[in-house]
Amino acid sequence: LDTGLEAASYRDIAAAARDAEQMGFAGLWTAETAHDPFLPLAVAATATSRIELGTAIAVAFPRAPMTVAETAWDLAANSDGRFILGLGTQVKGHNERRFSTAWTAPGPRMRDYIRTLRAIFTYWQDGSRGQPDFTSDHYQFRLSSPFFAPPPLSKPYVDRHGEMRGVPVYIAAVNDYLCRLAGELCDGIHVHPFNSVKYLTDIVLPNLAKGAAKTGRTLEDIERATTAFVIMGDSEEERAAAREGVRQQISFYASTRTYVEVLAVHGWGGVSARLNEMSIRGQWSEMASLITDEMLDVYAVEGTPEQIPALLRKKYDGLLTRVAFYMPYQGASDPARMRRVVETFAAATPV
Repeated sequence: LDTGLEAASYRDIAAAARDAEQMGFAGLWTAETAHDPFLPLAVAATATSRIELGTAIAVAFPRAPMTVAETAWDLAANSDGRFILGLGTQVKGHNERRFSTAWTAPGPRMRDYIRTLRAIFTYWQDGSRGQPDFTSDHYQFRLSSPFFAPPPLSKPYVDRHGEMRGVPVYIAAVNDYLCRLAGELCDGIHVHPFNSVKYLTDIVLPNLAKGAAKTGRTLEDIERATTAFVIMGDSEEERAAAREGVRQQISFYASTRTYVEVLAVHGWGGVSARLNEMSIRGQWSEMASLITDEMLDVYAVEGTPEQIPALLRKKYDGLLTRVAFYMPYQGASDPARMRRVVETFAAATPV
């Protein structure tokens, strides 16, 4: 069971990270929304000693592989190997109009990005002193010297087959190509919060397994993480308020055409087109009305803090390996409530 780290004030990060670790969370993730995803983890790395730290996700293409490699290496070194590099492609509009980044086919470009990172990590961990010689269609790594190479990691990540990977790399994947790429080259996959069991079993896991088979691996070699929509409250009144917050957030994601497959696998593909049209017209508040109670049952879990752990295990056991909460409403981070959930999660059995 993982959790997220808010980055609104860096003065609060150390205490928040220590609290998450003391509560018993396994991982602490940052996102690239309104804040940089890496900087908070530099603070968290020196404030904690056990909890894993990762990005879920950092947008890859606006950053050169070398700059990401340097940041990832430093975070891994200063956390004693607890850092996980989570990357995502983002969609065309954000790359071009938010990040001022030229857009090319994201799948092949992400493949080259990961291969470049691996070449850099291997070069640094080996302590190589010759010139690197990696070239791909999109990136290259062919120049270095001892002055530009950090020391090898004292605790590099090594996969279950004994291969030195340096820093574990996860990618966010929604559709077939990136799911296969995650299986082929990555140590983990970030499944989008907007997911369902059928979407996982019909789309994500089969493609993940196909990719893994290309490099002699299986699903067991790949961590499978998500941030789950959770409607949680001690009373029906509280859960009703949470329900509407989740409904609104699902409508936001469902309006993006990239996620149409998550709806289409249930026969709701037409809802995506209607939501997209409404988003173009700026009808953000009205969009939630298209997300039915049946959809909420499919895309979220609902219950009291005592019920949620078993409900999450029922939904995701055998499909995913780590889960955090996506709760986009006020009061979702109540420490006492979260402590109750964490304490029951490890012992919970599926209902």
